[in-house]
Amino acid sequence: MPWKEPVFTAKVESIKGHCSAGHKVGDTFEINTHKTGGICGWCYHDLFPTLMTLAMGGAIPWRENQNEFTYECPDRYNLVTFKITKKE
Repeated sequence: MPWKEPVFTAKVESIKGHCSAGHKVGDTFEINTHKTGGICGWCYHDLFPTLMTLAMGGAIPWRENQNEFTYECPDRYNLVTFKITKKE
C-alpha cells in the first residue's frame, strides 16, 4: 500500500504588529511537506523540519500533543501565532 502523507491545518490565532505576508487572524492553510498551502515562506521554512518529523511518524519530545501544537512565526517584531493541527 502506498504511503499517504498526512495533511496539517495551520490557523492564524493572533498577530502582534503587522504580518508582511498579509496573513489575518482566522486564516487557515492546508500544508504538508510538499505543499505550502499559501503560508508565508519564512514561516514554512521554519516549520518544515517539524512537519517532516511528524509526517514520517516521529515525535517532538517536548510536545505533549503531537497532533496539535502552537507555532510562532520567526519574525518576533510582527509575531504571527499559528495553531497547527494534524488532519485525520
